[in-house]
Parts: sequence; structure tokens; C-alpha cells
Amino acid sequence: MEKMVAYSGNAGPTVRSDCEISLELTDRGGIVTTINSRVLSLYGESIREQCAALLDFFGIRNCVLKVNDSGALPFVIAARTEAAVRQIINTDREFLPSFDRSVFRATARDRFRFARLYVPGNTPAMMINAGLHSADGVILDLEDSVAPSRKDEARILVRNALRQIEFREAERMVRINQGSRGLEDLRFIIPHHVNLVLIPKCEDAGIVRTVDERIRDIQALSETGEVVHLIPIIESARGVEQAFAIATSSENVVALAIGLEDYTADIGVMRSVEGTESFYARTRVVNAAKAAGIQALDSVFSDTGDDEGLAKSVAVSRSLGFEGMGCIHPRQIAAVKDGFAPCEAEIEKAMKIVTAYDEAERKGLGVVALGTKMIDPPVAARALRVIDLAVKLGLIPRDWMKNRKETITN
Repeated sequence: MEKMVAYSGNAGPTVRSDCEISLELTDRGGIVTTINSRVLSLYGESIREQCAALLDFFGIRNCVLKVNDSGALPFVIAARTEAAVRQIINTDREFLPSFDRSVFRATARDRFRFARLYVPGNTPAMMINAGLHSADGVILDLEDSVAPSRKDEARILVRNALRQIEFREAERMVRINQGSRGLEDLRFIIPHHVNLVLIPKCEDAGIVRTVDERIRDIQALSETGEVVHLIPIIESARGVEQAFAIATSSENVVALAIGLEDYTADIGVMRSVEGTESFYARTRVVNAAKAAGIQALDSVFSDTGDDEGLAKSVAVSRSLGFEGMGCIHPRQIAAVKDGFAPCEAEIEKAMKIVTAYDEAERKGLGVVALGTKMIDPPVAARALRVIDLAVKLGLIPRDWMKNRKETITN
């Protein structure tokens, strides 16, 4: 037999909640397993039994398996072992961890997506507690944060994470790869209760339609019918010019996002804190999203240590019409969510406008004024959006107008 050793996973002094697997097939001797773990006395036997069950599932009877454990949970060990097996044998079988339906919640197309947290798809330590940070969405990333040589094993880990991790109230998102690799990614995530797929480097409507069709094909085969939302990410000059076509390419597109690191590289400039070099692209994406009736989501702020810069970036983003942005570190989430939520002064002003407009309409007045300023329908509509957002966020009660009138009367 030709000697071949397969490796998957990670090991090292800084690695947590992961394991490194090496697997070598042999022609005799049964399964020989060596486990290196700081918790060997407590969990060594259960790790050994789990690996034996998985190898038996794939029909492997003779091999040398080495497990270098750094506190990996069972779903991680299963993913790493399966990834090593797939390097050695050709198989379409999948060793699926159990799935608890209680961890899955369908999400509305217009739900809040103020702060979306990117989590590298090959780093389990960052996945396990991602739902505790109160992001509106957790993005398990298979694209830029995963090395090309690790993408196959990352998609297995992400599949298992979708089945095992409780992401709480966060929307369950996955950013797939580009092209054919991204279409293959879908086979590992769509049957496993993902809420939303992000499509990177999107340059035309055809890319979105291809992804949408592949999702429907996979759902038909796996007999899953959950709605999967789509967010194309605009990251090039061509994508910016095709923004409206992309935004209207599928009824499952719920937002357009822009990725400024790749966009600025595409047009041959450096990304600046001021963002003047991307002003046209950002406003074009916002306008396309609004025209299509979907959300516009801004890029990430890449300096995780610059709190002041982040606050300014959020303020500018909101002023351009964006309704959220990406986060690359949990510490950014609170600032982003607070920045996109209406403040007390905005809510109070919106209340006054809506109350005055409602009173004028009841009296049949053609002109509405608030102090010395006239209120026209677009201003009232904008105030209503602020009120609606405040109600949905629980900042004011749904019957706020009734309470307000009672307070004035009394």
C-alpha cells in the first residue's frame, strides 16, 4: 500500500478548542490510536471511542490515527477526523452530529442587521461563544479568513458548527467562497439550517441567480424548505456599476453589502479613514439598495483598537443611508449597534413630527407646521421610520402616541 498521511486541524501553544489529526492508512493491524491531551485522564476514552465510530462509519479498518487535542469539543473532533478521511478516500458520505431544532430560528427579511460579526470558519474557539456577544448576525466565514489549503476542512467544521452551536438571537450567516468553490460550499451548509448566505466579489446578477438556483436544487435533494436569505457583497468597480441589477436579481436578496478593502484595491487606491475615495461607490450601493427596497450594509472598520475612529465611521455610514456594518472583533459590536439605533433626541423629534402630522390630517389641514418649520410627507415618512425602528428595538412602546396624548391631556 502506498503510504499517505493526511492532516487536518490546528495545534500549538496558542490553540484552544481545537485538535490536530493525522491519519495514515495501513494494510493490517487494525486501528491504532494515539491521543495527546491535557485532559487525557478525563476524556481520553471518549475521544478514542468517538474516533473509532467515525472511522468505522467510513469503512476504515486499518490505520494509524494521532489526535493532538487542545480542548476540542466532540463536533470539532468529528469535523477534523472527517476532513482527514476525505483527503485519503473518495466518499460522499457525511458524519453528521445531532441537531437540536431549538437552536434554529427562522429570520425575517427586514430584521435588524446593524452589527454582523465575522468569525473565521476554521477557528472553532471563536465560533463557540460567538452568540454571546449580542451581534445581530454571526458570519461563519469560508472565504478571506481561511487559507486556500484549509478551505475543504473549514466547510466541514462550519457544517458541524451550524448543527451544534447555539448562536442565540444572532442570525446564522455563512460567507461562501467565489465561483465553483462557493457553489460546493453550499452543499455543506444549506441542509444544516443556515439563515443567510453572503456572496463575495459579486459583479453581476447572474452570480446571484446561480447561487439561488443551486440552493433550491440542494433543498430539493435534502428535503429542507427553510428560506435562505442572500446578501451579495459589492467589492469591485464593476460590481458597483451593476449594483441595482444585483439588488433585484432574486426575491431572496435582503441587503446589499459593500467590501471596501477589495474595492479600493480594485480601483488602485489606498483606503483612508475619511473614505473620500469610496464615497461614490458607497452612495451608489445605498441608492441601489433603497431603490430595490432592501437594506444597505457598510464595510468593516479594520482598526479594532481605534474606538474613536469606529464611532466616526459609524456616524458617517449612517449619514450616507447604510443600516449596519460588519465587525471583525466582538468589542466593535456595541458601538456599531448603538450608532445605528435612533438616539433619544431623534426619537423625541420624530414623535413630535408624527404627532403634529397626525393632528393636521385629522383636522383636514393642508399645511403642517412644527414650530417655524413646515412638515411635508417625506419628512413625516422619515419620522415614521424612526418611530418604527424605535418600537421594534423596544425603545418606546407600540402605543406611544396614545400615551403621549393622554399625558398632554392630563
